[in-house]
Amino acid sequence: MKVKVRNLCASALCAVSIAAVFLGCNGKGSSLNGGEMQKVDPATLAFPLKEKAVLTGLTSFPANTESDPNKRTIFRRLQEKTNVEIKWTAMQSDQWNDKITLAMANPKTLTDFVFNASFNDSSLLKYADQGIIIPLEDYIDNYMPNLKAVFDKYPEYRAMCTDTEGHIWALPWIEQLGSGKEAIQVIDNMSFINKAWLDFLGLPVPSTVDEFEKTLIAFRDNAASLQQQFHIDGSIIPMSCIMNDGGQDPYVLINGFGEGYGDADKGKHIAVTDERKVICSATQEGFKKGTAWLHHLYEEGLIDPESFTQEWSTYVSKGKSGRYGVCFSWDVANIANLTDWVPLPVLSADTRNLTAQNGSFTSGFDRGRCVVTAVAKNPALVCAWLDQMYEPFQSPQNNWGTYGEDDDFDIFVLGTNSNGDKMLRHAPLGEASPVEVREAESVNGPLAILDEYYGVYVTCPDDAQYRLDWIKDYYTPDVNEKYVYPNVFMTREDTEALSNIQADVTKTINATKSDWVMNGFSDSDWDSFCKKLESYKLGEMLKIFQKYLDAYYEKIK
Repeated sequence: MKVKVRNLCASALCAVSIAAVFLGCNGKGSSLNGGEMQKVDPATLAFPLKEKAVLTGLTSFPANTESDPNKRTIFRRLQEKTNVEIKWTAMQSDQWNDKITLAMANPKTLTDFVFNASFNDSSLLKYADQGIIIPLEDYIDNYMPNLKAVFDKYPEYRAMCTDTEGHIWALPWIEQLGSGKEAIQVIDNMSFINKAWLDFLGLPVPSTVDEFEKTLIAFRDNAASLQQQFHIDGSIIPMSCIMNDGGQDPYVLINGFGEGYGDADKGKHIAVTDERKVICSATQEGFKKGTAWLHHLYEEGLIDPESFTQEWSTYVSKGKSGRYGVCFSWDVANIANLTDWVPLPVLSADTRNLTAQNGSFTSGFDRGRCVVTAVAKNPALVCAWLDQMYEPFQSPQNNWGTYGEDDDFDIFVLGTNSNGDKMLRHAPLGEASPVEVREAESVNGPLAILDEYYGVYVTCPDDAQYRLDWIKDYYTPDVNEKYVYPNVFMTREDTEALSNIQADVTKTINATKSDWVMNGFSDSDWDSFCKKLESYKLGEMLKIFQKYLDAYYEKIK
C-alpha cells in the first residue's frame, strides 16, 4: 500500500516547532523516513543476522529496578538470538509522561522505535500526522510473521489497531486471560477483606452495604483486641485505598446504588446501557448516593485519611504491616497476603450489580504500545526485530519475567509440555509480591499471549489463575449488563475533541470524588457539579462515544 508522504514543514501551522526541528527547514535537520514502505529481501532479516546490526530504542523502567535494559536477561538473550544490539535510552516510569513529549520532538536524540510507548489515541494520531512515526501495516504483512499470525487468527485485533484510513501506527500489547464476563480484566480495583479479622471477631463476610459498614465499625471498635491478637505494630485502619488510582480506587463499592452502574471506567467515566446508550457513570443517581455513603464512612473514621494523598509505597507498607481490614488492588498479594484475605463480594444496596470495565470482554489490549519512528533508517529490520516479541515463547517472558536469572527468584523454570517441547512453567510466588518480581524481570513492550498458549508454551500464572477463579466465583454472576464500551479507533479530530473534553471532565470528576468523600456535599453541590460537566461539553463527549458505538455494532452485524 502506498502511503502519502507527510511533509512536516507543511504542518507548520499546527506544529511549527516540531516541524521545524524535524524537517530542518534551516537545512540542518535530520533525514527522515517519509512514510513509504522500504522493501528489503526477507532473507536479509533472518536471525541471527550474519553481521551485527545496531538499532536504537527508547523504553521505560519501574523505579527501584534495573535501569539499563541491556543488563536485563531478556534483552541479553535477544541480542544473542538476533545479533542485533539495541542502544537504549531508558526513562524511569514515573517520569515518562513528563519527558516523552520532549523526546518525541527532538530528532537528534529520538530513537528508531519507542518500545514501551503506551500512547493514547490522541498522541498516536498526532505523531502520525506530524510524520514522527510511520505506518506499519505493510511491514507487518511482509516482515512480521508472528504478529501477522495473531492478526490472521484474531482479525478483531487488526481491526482495533487500524485507523479509519486503514493505517496501523503502533504495535499492540495483547494478553488473553479468560474472555467475556470471565476475562481477567472485567474488574481492576478488586476489593478484599481481612478474613482472619472476621473469624477472630465472629463476623461473616458482608454482602450488603449496611453489613459492610457494621463490619468496618467492628474493626474500628475492636482495634486494641486486633492489635494484640495479630501482633500489629501501628494503628488499625478499617479500610484503606488510593482514591482515583486505578486498582486501588474504592468506587467498586458503590455499584449497588441507583441503577447499579457504579464508576468502573476511571478514565472515561462512561458505561453502556442494555439499550446500547452511552451514559456518564458519574452523573447517575447511583454515583450520587454511593459517594454520599462513602462520605458517611469517612465521617465515622472508617476510611484511612491518607487515602487521598498516599503513594503506592506507603499504601503497601501499611498493608504489609497487617493494619488493614479492607483494601483494594488488582491482587491482594501486592498489598498484604493470600492467607488471611478473601475477595469482598459485590455489595447489595438498591440493586446488586458489577459494571465490568470497558473493553474487558475482548481481554487485555493496548493499541499504542510500541511505535517505529521516522528516524529509523532500516524500518524493515526494526519491525523484524520487534516481531520477535510476538514469538509465542518470547511474549510470556516479556510480559511476566524469565528463567535462569542470577538473582534469588525466577518467574519461570524451564520445563517441557506434554509433547516434550520446551515450556515456561511459573515458579511458586511464595511470599514474594507478584508486581515487584515482575517489574524486576519483565520488559513489557509489544507482545501477544493467547489463551491457546497455556499448557503449550507457558503455564497460566498462579496469581492469574486464582484471580480468574475469584472473578468467576465472586463477580461474574453479578455482571448483569449486556455491553461494555468496545476498543474503537477514532479519527484524529474526534480523538482530539474527546481528549480536550475529557481533560476537564475527568479532572472535575476525580477532584469531586475526593472532595465529597472527605467533606460531603449538598443537592445544590450536585446540581452545580452536573452543570459544570455540561459546560465542559459532556453532552458532546457522549455523542462522539455513541457514534462509534453505533458504528461498531453496525460492522459486526
